[in-house]
Amino acid sequence: MARRKNNYINNRTLYEAMIEHRKGLAEALEQGEEKPQVSKYIGESILLICNNLAKKPNFSGYTYKQEMISDGIMDCIAAVDNFNPERTNNPFAYFTQIAWNAFLRRIHKEKKQTYIKHKNFENSVILGSAGDSGEVQHLKSNEFSEDIIKNFENKLTSTKKPGIIKGVEKFSEETNDT
Repeated sequence: MARRKNNYINNRTLYEAMIEHRKGLAEALEQGEEKPQVSKYIGESILLICNNLAKKPNFSGYTYKQEMISDGIMDCIAAVDNFNPERTNNPFAYFTQIAWNAFLRRIHKEKKQTYIKHKNFENSVILGSAGDSGEVQHLKSNEFSEDIIKNFENKLTSTKKPGIIKGVEKFSEETNDT
């Protein structure tokens, strides 16, 4: 007999807690009071979602995993009030997607910072090697730095694959064909 897998979050319980939070938020806004604090269960659920998402193989090799988790928690807490139970009954997926996007933003920020560090190092080596005659001599920097710089710059300049053409692009393409 197959053993049932235990989930770390009960989606139904989280959904009910989100509905209660939403009711408390609506009451507070009606009476002109401060927004209610997020319940302990919702906060623990968000913490579990972010910690377990960081364990996925997509995010396993990064040294800044704690920053990714912190960004995910912060974004999820900020989005608690925006959860709409009329649109979805799956708060687990809602918070997982928010944390996923926060993780990707952190990865992009860290890659950009790494690029800036390596590019500054490359520029300082070039400027530091200028002799008294004003000539600039290029010193051999390591291949790792060159790869980081080249990959980041290629990503900035590359265009995305053409997908479904919409709107003005489709219209202009049709008029150019005729």
